[in-house]
Amino acid sequence: MKDLAKRFPQNPLLRPSDLKASMEGLEITCLLNPGVFIFEEKTWLLVRVAERPQQQKDVISFPVLTPSGAMEIISIKTQDPELLATDPRVIHYKGQDYLTTLSHLRLLCSEDGTHFYEPEGYPVLKGAQLQESFGIEDCRVSHINGTYYLSYTAVSANGVGVGLRTTEDWKTFRHEGMIIPPHNKDCAIFEEQIGGKFYALHRPSSVDLGGNFIWIAESPDGFHWGKHRCIITTRKDKWDSKRVGAGASPIKTSKGWLEIYHGADAAHRYCLGAFLMDLHDPSLVLARTDDPIMVPLEDYELHGFFGQIVFTNGHTIKGDELTIYYGAADEFVCAAKFSIAEILSSLIYTDAE
Repeated sequence: MKDLAKRFPQNPLLRPSDLKASMEGLEITCLLNPGVFIFEEKTWLLVRVAERPQQQKDVISFPVLTPSGAMEIISIKTQDPELLATDPRVIHYKGQDYLTTLSHLRLLCSEDGTHFYEPEGYPVLKGAQLQESFGIEDCRVSHINGTYYLSYTAVSANGVGVGLRTTEDWKTFRHEGMIIPPHNKDCAIFEEQIGGKFYALHRPSSVDLGGNFIWIAESPDGFHWGKHRCIITTRKDKWDSKRVGAGASPIKTSKGWLEIYHGADAAHRYCLGAFLMDLHDPSLVLARTDDPIMVPLEDYELHGFFGQIVFTNGHTIKGDELTIYYGAADEFVCAAKFSIAEILSSLIYTDAE
């Protein structure tokens, strides 16, 4: 197994301590999985910022959004017999699941693609509806005909679905609502129409039948999606045996649409792999990597809020050079460079599913 990533020596590029909390009394616990785009000749990250109240002894406190959009803090004693808190990300209390943090999306930019800062005059994107009362997460950014499409995970007590906002200037946004209902996430919209249609990858979840597989969907307008088909499944006893999900928008190459995806095993180790779709009919998968192209190796990938994770939903492209920005250990934002040609050469055509 060969790791193809050339990690930035400056990693982690961003740590929770590098940003300020959105309001007094909260602390930033994690920075995760940024969407990435080029705007006004700068590299921009739309970083997922996960916050929670400063924790007190013998109490677990976490924020949720009310229907009016105000933040409410819920506090539960750790000795409460109805509290189940074995996962640092999710707790179960009185028959209800809650997230331990509330996530929003924050814009940062860079002239060199390495050193990022928060520019003035750009809004923080927060949950805006009841369907987003547990926050918004893991945004993919697709630039199509002058419009940026922001597909993100919308979380509430009713489930996890795909929300969409659009913008042209990153200062005013149109809220398009939930475009794919629960349970669904990891939605990446192709940055080019194919045969007059929009296409998107997404990931429904099934506990009892099927699995956490990658699907593809079509749309006449980028808002209404149908003709859903499963194209990538998990593989028994491999690095992607438990779940798979799309990364950022597929990359158009002469050989097909190249998608960088994440896979996890039963031990919750997340790695990156790749697959290739037909240029004219992306529902046809032509090839797939057998081994991952990137695995958690560095200390900042192995240890953090939730370790053993490399996870991406954003990149930039310059010729053959692919720069992937990724979340490490559910706590840090990092970057690594890849050769697109090297990834293509690692694909196994007989392993297509």
